[in-house]
Amino acid sequence: MQGALKETRQPKILMCATMWWPLGARLAMAFVRYGCSVSAVCPPGHPLRFISGIASLYSYKRLGSAASLKAAILSASPDLIVPCDDGVVWQLHELHANNPELQGLIERSLGAKDNYPRLQKRGEVLQAAAELGIHTPFTQSVTSVEDLKGWGVDSPAVLKLDGTWGGEGVVIARTQEWAIAAFRRLSRPMSAYLAWKRLLINRDPLALWSWRRRTKSSVTVQEFIQGRPANTMIACWNGDVLAVVTAEVLASQGATGAATAVRLVHNDEIERASHLLARRFKLSGFHGLDFILEEVSGTAYLIELNPRCTQLGHLNLPPQGDLAGAICSKLGGNANSELLSKMWPERSGIGSTVAFFPQALKWNPKSEHLHRGFHDIPWEELELVQELLGRPWPERQWLSRIYHHFRTAKRPDEVTFAGKISAEKPAIERYSSSLDGELQAAEFGEKTAVNR
Repeated sequence: MQGALKETRQPKILMCATMWWPLGARLAMAFVRYGCSVSAVCPPGHPLRFISGIASLYSYKRLGSAASLKAAILSASPDLIVPCDDGVVWQLHELHANNPELQGLIERSLGAKDNYPRLQKRGEVLQAAAELGIHTPFTQSVTSVEDLKGWGVDSPAVLKLDGTWGGEGVVIARTQEWAIAAFRRLSRPMSAYLAWKRLLINRDPLALWSWRRRTKSSVTVQEFIQGRPANTMIACWNGDVLAVVTAEVLASQGATGAATAVRLVHNDEIERASHLLARRFKLSGFHGLDFILEEVSGTAYLIELNPRCTQLGHLNLPPQGDLAGAICSKLGGNANSELLSKMWPERSGIGSTVAFFPQALKWNPKSEHLHRGFHDIPWEELELVQELLGRPWPERQWLSRIYHHFRTAKRPDEVTFAGKISAEKPAIERYSSSLDGELQAAEFGEKTAVNR
C-alpha cells in the first residue's frame, strides 16, 4: 500500500459514477472548494457535468465500460479515485487484477487488495463484524429454497442480493412463503432481456458488463431488527479512520431506500464499529456503514457496508470539517478548515436536521423537515440545482418515455422514523405492504430514481 503523498500540492481527484445520484457532484464540490484538481468519468447528463471547477470530463461508455474507466484513470493520472456507486468498485477490483500499473493507485483509493472478494459478499462482511464484537443481525447465506425452509428465526426476514445497491435487491418478507418467492426472483442470473433493457432504457453503463459476468447470484437472509436506521460515512487511510459523519434517518425513500432527511448525531457504538471494520479490512478512501438502532435498547446493529462514498460526505461538521477535507489533508493538500469556514460557513452540526436536496423535496414536498431543518440546496451551483429539480437524464430520453408510458415504475412511499418506531404504525406492516411491488420490480429490473 502506498503511503500519503508528501508533496505540498493540491491533490488530483477522479470521481467515478455510473448512477445518476447527486452525491458525487456534492462531494466533488467539496473537493473543488479545497482547491483540488477534480476530474470525473460519468455518463451523459450526470450531475457531475453540471458543476463548475471540474478539470476534465470523461465519458463512462455503455459499450466497453471497463475500458472507458481505465482510459479515464490513465488520462487523469489522479492521486485518488473516488467511486460513487458499488458497480464502479467492482470494476476497479477487476482492473486491479488485470492491470499491475494501476494496482497501487486502486489500493490507495479503496484499501488492501486481499479483502476485495470479501467486501463483495454481504454475509462475509457481517461475519467479520460479528467476530470483532460488533452487533449484527443473525445472517446466513441462502443457496436453495431448503435453506429458507430451515430458517431458524421466528421473525420477519430481510433478503439481500449481493452486488446490488441503492435499495435494489433488498426485500423484507413477513412470511416464509414471501421469502421463498423473493429468493426465487432474486437468485435468477441476469437475463439478456434485463441487460438490454437496462442498457437502452436505464442507460446503465454497466448493463452489458454485469451481464457478461452473470452467475447465479448470491443471496443472504437476515434477521429483521425492529428499529430506526442510522448511517455513517468514514474517510479512511490504510485502515485508520480520519473522520466520521453519522446520522439517524428521519425519513427515507421507501423501506429500503436512501434517506431523504437525517439528524446528525454522535454515537460511540457506531464510531467504534467504524474503527474496527476499517482496521479489519484495511480500508482507504470513503466507505458507508448502515445500521439499525434497535427500538427498545438503542443498540446499533450493523446491516451493511457500502464500499464507496455516500450522501453524507460533503456535510461540514465542526470541529472536524468535512470528509473531503480529511482526505485532502492526508493526500498533502492544503485543507485549511479555518479558511474554508470563511468560504463555506458551517451550516450543520451535531443535533441538526438535514433535508437532502432534491430527495426530500421530490419525495414529500410537504415534509416538515424542509421547514424545520436545513434544506441542503447547493445554491452556489445554480445549473446543478436546475438539473436536479428535473427527472434524471435517462428518464427524459424518448425511448425511456415510450417504455414507461406503457410500464410505469412504482415509486415507494416515503417512510418516516420519528423517535421510536413503536409510536407509529408497526414497521413490518409498512414494509410488507410494498413487497408485491418490490418483487415485481426485481423481476423486470425496474430502477426508480433513488438518490443515495
